[in-house]
Amino acid sequence: MNLPFTNIQIIVAAAILAVILIIILVVYNRHRSNRTAGFKTRFGSEYDRAVATHGSSNKAESKLADRETRVEAMKIRELGPAERERFIVQWNGLQSRFVDHPKTAVIEADEVINALLLARGYPKNDFDQRAADVSVTYPNVMENYRLANGIAIRTGLAEATTEELRTAMIQYRAVFDELIRAQTPAVAIQAA
Repeated sequence: MNLPFTNIQIIVAAAILAVILIIILVVYNRHRSNRTAGFKTRFGSEYDRAVATHGSSNKAESKLADRETRVEAMKIRELGPAERERFIVQWNGLQSRFVDHPKTAVIEADEVINALLLARGYPKNDFDQRAADVSVTYPNVMENYRLANGIAIRTGLAEATTEELRTAMIQYRAVFDELIRAQTPAVAIQAA
């Protein structure tokens, strides 16, 4: 039986194939590393939360990409000066009521954040979906938002302590400050 290739040709072809496969693996791993680094940079601790929730970085990154796609389809907008001022006045009022009525102030803070999100164009959803949507543009305040909302829910059930209520107000304030701030064009482009 006469083979069309010599042993040396087969060995050289196998070596070339092995080198090509190694190059493909290196390029793929570099691409995955860059993609993961990009998600970690954009989402911060929200990335870690997604990995813990979904069990792997691949699944987490897929879910985070889905969030980005969903939010890109929304009509998120900046507040006008009058709207911004109205929310600031409303916030300052509820903050001043905190000393005398902390439970009411925390519940109102939750309502103001929800109204602010609606005014910005985020849809009215359950909390988890809303938090996922907001995390695309404001990942750095998501832990604050989740913590404050959890306390607000417990406040409605009369289970939150005064210290927890104070913590919730601080957390809501951080969220409020981020949401109310006008984005510069560079920040708005980066968030998109």
